[in-house]
Amino acid sequence: MSAAAVPFAHPLLRVATPAEWVREACASRDVLLIDHANCEKKAASTALALMFAYAEDLELTDKMSRLAREELRHYEQVAKLFPALGVAPRRLAPGRYAVGMRRLVAAAEPQREMDLMICGAFIEARSCERFGALAGAIGPPLSDLFGGLHNAEARHHRVYMDLARRAAKRRRGGAAPLLELEPRIAEFAALEAQLITLPDPVFRFHSGPPEHGGGGAEDGGHAGAGRRAAGAGFSATGT
Repeated sequence: MSAAAVPFAHPLLRVATPAEWVREACASRDVLLIDHANCEKKAASTALALMFAYAEDLELTDKMSRLAREELRHYEQVAKLFPALGVAPRRLAPGRYAVGMRRLVAAAEPQREMDLMICGAFIEARSCERFGALAGAIGPPLSDLFGGLHNAEARHHRVYMDLARRAAKRRRGGAAPLLELEPRIAEFAALEAQLITLPDPVFRFHSGPPEHGGGGAEDGGHAGAGRRAAGAGFSATGT
């Protein structure tokens, strides 16, 4: 049965990864692996940035500290495969996914904290879903890697969602505005589904189905864009 024919149900995500993306991933293993390694580093960086942004919140900083360490261990697992698979690390320009998701995050508190947690939950949930899709399609050793990471990413998206629910409840009462969690989740879900299903000119771990003739702007002038994005605070992309 094809991936497109499998009924899709998920507590956050509205759509499954398109079969066209899975085929492109299997044909573009170098870019897939390099971008996956980047995602693991960015996920750790995002967790650390949240620790600084909400330093007074010991529950959040404890959870983000644990998450950051695990993401860096995942990076090490990915990087160890590079020599065996003949993959040469290089800079890749960031795709549209994380930037698109971040546009929905509020600029001001208290909404911003809840939005950041929701955004993180969706990114982790999509990573988990893609690991599952790849594990059954790409073959060893990557199938073993992705299968092993699947459960960790499921746990990570639940961590972010728990923090989102806590942020919504904690801000209720007093003079603070009411934060509506479920409608906000629905907004992120609709945006995420668009980013995953609309044709994408650049292949990345979180990209949409490839445009005809698309592939990936990877180096050259795009490397500077990647450096600027990496230094822009919360990267909010990763696994």
